[in-house]
Amino acid sequence: MGRKEIFTGSAVAIVTPFNEKGIDYDAFENLIEFQIKNSTDAIVVCGTTGEASAMPDGEHLDAIEFVVNKVNKRVPVIAGTGSNDTAHGVRLSVEAEKRGADALLLVTPYYNKTNTKGLINHFEQTINHVDIPIILYNVPTRTCMNIGLPVLDALAKYDNVVAIKEASGNMSFTSQVAREFGDRYDIYSGNDDLIVPIMSVGGKGVISVLANVMPKETHDICQLYLDGKVNESKDLQLKLLNLINDLFIEVNPIPVKTALNLMGFNVGDLRAPLYEMEESNKAILAKEMKACGLI
Repeated sequence: MGRKEIFTGSAVAIVTPFNEKGIDYDAFENLIEFQIKNSTDAIVVCGTTGEASAMPDGEHLDAIEFVVNKVNKRVPVIAGTGSNDTAHGVRLSVEAEKRGADALLLVTPYYNKTNTKGLINHFEQTINHVDIPIILYNVPTRTCMNIGLPVLDALAKYDNVVAIKEASGNMSFTSQVAREFGDRYDIYSGNDDLIVPIMSVGGKGVISVLANVMPKETHDICQLYLDGKVNESKDLQLKLLNLINDLFIEVNPIPVKTALNLMGFNVGDLRAPLYEMEESNKAILAKEMKACGLI
């Protein structure tokens, strides 16, 4: 079959708008159209930023299907279907493929930590049940598990494992991945403050929280770099660095969902255990949003 590139540029890790009945589909449609109008290169639905871990399976899969249908092939739709329960993740992944997802994002197990062989097996269970491309998701600050080089080596034989979302924040490790496997896996930054550094070692773009509020600018950081305009890309990354940092002043997605509400997108509340921002932090975020012309 051969390895398939899913996207280059910026994929938004889109929030899930909620209301008292569940998903607010009108608000969701507005977000999707805002993203596509402003040059987003792909949409990741039901990832960390989408609060997938607080969504029942039916709602989770309905959200994926809704985004697939509304996007209607205008950009790739990548479904977050990873789980700390391997069998559960397999079921979600198989169903997401049936509902039209273009690719899957698979996180390492969280809480149920395993060893290297167990991690390889965890991913293989899903790999062997789906045909669409898979992005591995490395975010050890949340899961306390790192996708090490031996795991990447073991999974390199599978054609449908095409990329890694590298959110360790460890540029030395990311550079090792690029050195050893850059010709085998596409690398996407999982940190908005490291888009340019990761692209400098061969990364193809970012799976972004920032893109929820600044999709065109996040796309531009990546596209400028891909077009060889490295200084312009770097300058835009640095210009937005304060906002990037303020979007993580509390745990994601608390600040970005707050930001979207401040912008008038009416994405609703966060699901427990996530909670509304501290007023002092909200003021810091709002000040920077004003400086960036968002409110």
